[in-house]
Amino acid sequence: MTTRLATLARVLVPLTFALLAGVCCAQDGGARRKVIIDQDAFGPASSNLQAILMLLQAGDADVLGITIPSGDGWRDEEVSHTLRLLEIAGRTEIPVHPGAVYPLVNTQQRTRVWEQLYGKLFYKGAWTESWPTEGTMRRSPYHADPFLVPPSPAGEPKIKASPESAAAFLVRKVHEFPGQITIIAAGPLTDLAIASRLDPQFASLARELVFMGGSYNPVAADNAFAAEYANAPRREFNMRFDPEAASIVLHEPWKKITQVPIDPTTRTFFKPEYFRQLGLGRAPFDAYLAKFGQPYPMWDELAVAVWLDPSIVTRSATLLVDIDTSFTAGYGDTLSWSVGTGPGLGERPVLVVQDVDVPRFEHMVLDLLSRPTPAH
Repeated sequence: MTTRLATLARVLVPLTFALLAGVCCAQDGGARRKVIIDQDAFGPASSNLQAILMLLQAGDADVLGITIPSGDGWRDEEVSHTLRLLEIAGRTEIPVHPGAVYPLVNTQQRTRVWEQLYGKLFYKGAWTESWPTEGTMRRSPYHADPFLVPPSPAGEPKIKASPESAAAFLVRKVHEFPGQITIIAAGPLTDLAIASRLDPQFASLARELVFMGGSYNPVAADNAFAAEYANAPRREFNMRFDPEAASIVLHEPWKKITQVPIDPTTRTFFKPEYFRQLGLGRAPFDAYLAKFGQPYPMWDELAVAVWLDPSIVTRSATLLVDIDTSFTAGYGDTLSWSVGTGPGLGERPVLVVQDVDVPRFEHMVLDLLSRPTPAH
């Protein structure tokens, strides 16, 4: 009897989560949820662009636009990758808005000085001059010119980016749809910081912020990417690239903030066989993913998945969160306090995702990326 009950529980619990997620959507009146993704969309393929594709494939997501700051690569090269992705996906109606080229304060030279004082960084995004030799990274050679757009193996886009800046677009849209827009930020938070300074109402007019970034106490995975935080568990690239922007954003009056840090991503990995499986899918971009996809932890995909279906979260905590902006060994590190114990400098409560149901998450990703494109 005990065995049968345990088996029944394994079947019913995931079903209950799914039904609850459906109830939540129904309570919203069945309307498609408005979302803007702010993404350092380096490609082709990659966690960055696969996260965008998941939103495009979600039937209940209304993607209003994509805003692009520098981060994993330079902004203009990322914009080009994103435009080409939208062409391949058949979603050229979605506007792409170029954002910040540089962080607010941090620079490549400051980073070099920091490394002389405190040691080499494993990964520096657009500033990474020498790439690891693990064999899993394929990208254009390093270049210091932020406006150089090297040829992409996926081809050059014919469509153009919007002339409206990312920050102006973000501000305009939250005024157009007050209380309705989720912003999913999966790169450095520079665009959001600029929007916050352009309009003090920006954050309060959004529905919520979901961001991928930060790190607490991750269990190092058995892959080369764990080197970024193996000896610095509070360090993570998105926050480290522009700490000042991240700190500004985390002090803004958002109605709700959800953080997906490194911690729950360490058990995820986009295995090579997943790309082979996607090559047999029915989405217009599946051949693109099968050709250009590379094995990475599923960082940005997880942030999108948590928003699409919060029931995949198995453990979380509400903390006060900030980013260290002192030019010390901890520059860019994640700071956190239990609610009620912070320094009282305007820290906001953040729902921090600590663990997820990885099999359900992986199933969601593969299903979204292989199904036919929904009507839009």
